[in-house]
Amino acid sequence: MTGVSEAVTRTISLVVPFYNEGAGVTHFAGVILPVLEAIPDICWEIVCVDDGSRDDTLKRLVALADTDHRFRVLELSRNFGKEAAMSAGLDAARGDAAILIDADLQDPPELIPEMILAWRNGADVVLGHRIDRSSDSYVKRKTSGWFYSLHNRLAQVQLPENVGDFRLMDRCVVEALKQLPERQRFMKGLFAWVGFRTVTLDYTRPARAVGETKFSGLSLWNLALEGLTSFSTLPIRLWTYLGTVGAVLALAYGVYIMLRTAVMGNHVPGYASLFVAITFFGSIQIISIGMLGEYVGRIYMETKQRPLYIVRREHN
Repeated sequence: MTGVSEAVTRTISLVVPFYNEGAGVTHFAGVILPVLEAIPDICWEIVCVDDGSRDDTLKRLVALADTDHRFRVLELSRNFGKEAAMSAGLDAARGDAAILIDADLQDPPELIPEMILAWRNGADVVLGHRIDRSSDSYVKRKTSGWFYSLHNRLAQVQLPENVGDFRLMDRCVVEALKQLPERQRFMKGLFAWVGFRTVTLDYTRPARAVGETKFSGLSLWNLALEGLTSFSTLPIRLWTYLGTVGAVLALAYGVYIMLRTAVMGNHVPGYASLFVAITFFGSIQIISIGMLGEYVGRIYMETKQRPLYIVRREHN
C-alpha cells in the first residue's frame, strides 16, 4: 500500500544522521519532540545515526535514548560519511514511512505535519523545496545552482533543484532504495532514480541554530563529482568527441601546412605555436585520463563488495 487515507495510527521513522553535533543534541530533542507529539494518529521512532563522531554526540544520544524509548541510536564503527549514515538509518527504519532530516534543523520540523498530510492523501514521496537560501553563502548558492544545471544537462535522471535530503518516503520507496547495491552512493540521485508519486512543499531555509557545517568546499566538490559520474557517462564520452574534433583540426592544419610549403616554400618554424599545441593537447590528454580514472576507480570500489557501513552497536 503506497498511500494512507484512513485516520488510523501509523508508525513513522524519523532518520537523523549525526556527526560531531554534541552541542546540538539537546536543542534537537527540544525542538523536534513538541512538533512530533502534536501530530495525531502517528507513533514515532527516531533513528539517530552516530557517524563516528569525535565529540560527545554519542554519549548525549545514548542518554536521550535511555530516557525516551522512541529514540534508537545506531553507532557506526567509524565515520563513513553522510550518504552511508542515511542508508544505515533507512535500513534500520521500521515505520510505514520514513522522514530524513538533518540534526542542525535548518530544514524546519514545522513542515513535517504538511508532509504527513500529503502522504495520507496518496503521495509516495514528499520533498522539501528551499525557496529561500539566503542563510547560505553566495558562493554556495551559486555553485549549487551550477551543479544542478550541469547535472540535469548531462544525466537522464533529473534532480529537482534546491531540494536536499529533507523528505518523507513511503515504505515502498524505502524498500526500493534498499534494493540498490551501489557502494559509492549519491543519495539525491538515488532518490530521484526510484521515482514514485511525488509532491513538493516549499519552505524557507533558516540559519543553523547550533554548531557549524561539516561540509567543506572540498567535500562538496567531491560530492558533486560523485553525482556527475554516478548517473551519466557523458563526461567520459565528451573526450571522444573532443578528440575527434582535435584530430580533424590537426588534419586540416596539416593540409594547410603542406599547401603553404608547396606554394611559398619552407619557413622557419616558430617555437610559440609548437609550445601552445603541445601543452594544449597534452592537457586534454591528462584531463581525459583523469576522467577515465574516475570511472575506473568507481568500478574498482564496487568490485570490492565491501559493506556500505558497519554498525558497532545499537542502543535502545
